[in-house]
Amino acid sequence: MRIAVVGASGRVGREVVDVLKNQGHEVVGITRSAGVDVYTGQGLAQALAEVRVVVDAVNAPTTETAAVTDFFRTVAQNVQRESAAAGAQRIVLLSIIGIDSFTAGHYAGKLAQEEAYRQGPVPVRILRAAQFHEFTEMMLDWTTHGDTASVPEYRTQLVAASTVAEQLAELAVEESGAELFEIAGPQELNLAAATARLAARRGSPARVQEILDTDDPNHELQADGALLPGPAAILAGPTFDEWLDQHYPIQR
Repeated sequence: MRIAVVGASGRVGREVVDVLKNQGHEVVGITRSAGVDVYTGQGLAQALAEVRVVVDAVNAPTTETAAVTDFFRTVAQNVQRESAAAGAQRIVLLSIIGIDSFTAGHYAGKLAQEEAYRQGPVPVRILRAAQFHEFTEMMLDWTTHGDTASVPEYRTQLVAASTVAEQLAELAVEESGAELFEIAGPQELNLAAATARLAARRGSPARVQEILDTDDPNHELQADGALLPGPAAILAGPTFDEWLDQHYPIQR
């Protein structure tokens, strides 16, 4: 099957490409480096020629609410239009668990993306995922100043990016299925505590503190568990500890 992956060079997209290729599918990687700009639409029609399924795992270059909402909505509209013109059978979208109540930032943008895809002619399957294990790495990169990382209060059920990629690939090749799925890891975690375990494996920073970031309009929802999976979610490993052991083994 000829399958296009939007955001094929990203954290999840590149793993989706690998899974699909290993299954014998013909994969079209849609990236700016390949000459395709999904926001402007440049090169998109040519890239989607004869494609049967499109997987959208693209990320946004900003988290500012108006800009990220415009980006994701525009991408969805462009991909829907050109997928329909190419005769694609379905689109599979990677989104985020629990975003329905969010009105700001990246989460609001993803919600707008979902809505724009649903308004188009090509059927859409949406995989809402929990934050990735790798999100703890991003937290350290974003919030470390000196010897301290300041991580916002946040309840989550972290899942491996590779596990999400495998599920996206499965949804891409299945001929029928539900419109909306959730996937998360097997255990609830406090983000600051998980990030502290990563910092201990890395050897820095020396301290990880949990903060209440009242400047973030999403802080109450994150702290109250809005981003936790529902009862029907797919729960899949590895656990966070297993992921740590794989990527940051303890030196003996």
